[in-house]
Amino acid sequence: MIKRIKEYDWKKYNFSLLMVVIIICLIGAFCVKMAGGEEYGSSFMRNQIVGMMFGVIIVLILSIFDYHFICQFTIVYYIAGILLTAATHTSLGTNNNTDVKRWVKLGPITFQPTELMKIILILTLATVYAKLRNKVHKVSTLLIVFIITMVPVTVILLQPDLSSALVSVFIMAVLVFAAGTTYKIIAPIIIVVLPSAVVFLWYNLQPGSALLSKIYQLRRIYVWLHPEDDPGMLNWQQNNCIRAIASGKLYGKYMQDGGEGTLSRAYNSVSVNESDFIWAIVGEEFGFLGSCLILMLFAIVIFKCFSVARKAQDFQGKLIAIGVAAMFMFQVFANICVATRLFPNTGLPLPFISNGLSSMISSMIGIGLVMNVGIQPAKSSNAGFTMRHAYGSDSARDIDVDLDL
Repeated sequence: MIKRIKEYDWKKYNFSLLMVVIIICLIGAFCVKMAGGEEYGSSFMRNQIVGMMFGVIIVLILSIFDYHFICQFTIVYYIAGILLTAATHTSLGTNNNTDVKRWVKLGPITFQPTELMKIILILTLATVYAKLRNKVHKVSTLLIVFIITMVPVTVILLQPDLSSALVSVFIMAVLVFAAGTTYKIIAPIIIVVLPSAVVFLWYNLQPGSALLSKIYQLRRIYVWLHPEDDPGMLNWQQNNCIRAIASGKLYGKYMQDGGEGTLSRAYNSVSVNESDFIWAIVGEEFGFLGSCLILMLFAIVIFKCFSVARKAQDFQGKLIAIGVAAMFMFQVFANICVATRLFPNTGLPLPFISNGLSSMISSMIGIGLVMNVGIQPAKSSNAGFTMRHAYGSDSARDIDVDLDL
């Protein structure tokens, strides 16, 4: 292990990625302070900063801890992650002052195992594809990947936590493409599954449908499509969020009054504005220009993850970096789309900004893994990445793969 660390290419240590993440975290600390108001604001901000500092320590440790060694125990992480996620249905589960049990309480520690399960899934799928790299074009490999993904997804859906399940499925889909699965396998699945899913959803969204009356998520989709038919006011939260964002106008209220008069802010009428709907605070306090700046910071983080993937020295590292990028990409996009009612209402934290230690730590773990992938020693003096260079194989069957994204 020590010998491996000495071989790292320290010139490629991605300090800029870490600095951008810290800037986003500090913006998040300000936002959760505004969300908490005079009563809880200081406590929220203190917890967010402590979480950021703890997360930075995790990044620094993981960035030098060889991910090849970490991935040797993916089966242990995978089983433990599923058991912890399932534990939310036992006496260890707690609702953490919400309507559903999505947290596990172990002594003084309360955390959300689904957040950690996303990282575990990335490591597991990357490891499986690395071991089956010569069989990525086989249906059996895709079936294995599908089963590995759907086991935790099913457990997550039973909580229920549709948003985290969708993140996991998205990660799987991105890695299936990134691994190089042939379109001869993917195309028939898309042609059959996608229309079937659309027809199934359309049928169950019809008024009078048995599933529509029983499944809360379907009712949310229905009122999102038909806002005029919303007697239960399921769109109330999103409507208030949109009003808060719109009230920020171009520059935001913080630039106009320096934080005075926060008691009259529109986002005070938005519930869960410290977590799932924290974009209401971003929009109202920073306005359109500030929101664009924060989106640009997220874009830099995602771009840097993909850049590390492009230069990765092996197939496994490439997939880890792409998986982390996919996780951030989906969560940022979905969180903001929900806040602006472009998507149906579903709870999903905004990475590094939303209040919550579980989300912060899992996001920081992802950053630490990506940074470690970036400093792995080069295996070839040639530019780019090839399967031959990555695995040191002389087999004539090895195929060079161009990773320019």
